[in-house]
Amino acid sequence: MELKGRQDTGRKIPEEKIDLLAYLHSMNAHNHKMLKVIPKSWFSWDFVITEGASPIADIDVSWWREKGVLTVRSSRYDVYREGLMSGAFILESSGSILARAEKPSAFRRSFELEYGKKFYTLQAESAFRRKFVLIEGDREVGWLSPNGVFTRQATADLPEEIPLPVKVFIIWLVVILWKRESDSAAAS
Repeated sequence: MELKGRQDTGRKIPEEKIDLLAYLHSMNAHNHKMLKVIPKSWFSWDFVITEGASPIADIDVSWWREKGVLTVRSSRYDVYREGLMSGAFILESSGSILARAEKPSAFRRSFELEYGKKFYTLQAESAFRRKFVLIEGDREVGWLSPNGVFTRQATADLPEEIPLPVKVFIIWLVVILWKRESDSAAAS
C-alpha cells in the first residue's frame, strides 16, 4: 500500500492506534466551526459572535426582562420568555417560533431545547463551572465555555447541523444564566 508522499514500510499499526485514528477522523468529519463570543463593552451583556475573524451575529440583551434581539447575518430574531417569571424561552422570527427551551427545574442550570423535530439538553458541566454542554440523547455534541475565570469572552463548539440562529439562541440562553449568576453575586 502506498500512502501519499510515503512508502509502505510493511509495519502494522497497533489496533489501539487504529481506534484512536478512527476517532480523530470522526471528530474531523463533524467539522465544527468554533464561534467566539465577545462582549461589546466591559460592563455590557451584549455580545458579538464571530466565526474566525468575521462577525456573524449580535446578541442584544434587555435590561428589564429575559428577552432580547439576535441579529444573525443581518436578519432579526426576537428572543423572550413566555411568562414574566416562568415559561418557555422562545426564538421567533416574523411571528414564527423557530425554537423553544424549557427549564426543567428552577434550581438546575439546564434547558430542554427543541427546534424542528430535534431535541437537546443544554446543561452546566458541573455545579461549580460556567461551562455548558449540549447533549443529544446520551451523547455530548457541543459546548460553550468562558475563555477564563474572570472574563465573559467565551468559545462555542456547536454541531454544524444546527442552524446558525439556533446556535446563537443557545448562546443567548447561557448568557442569560451567566447574567443571573452575576446579578445575584452583586446583590449579595
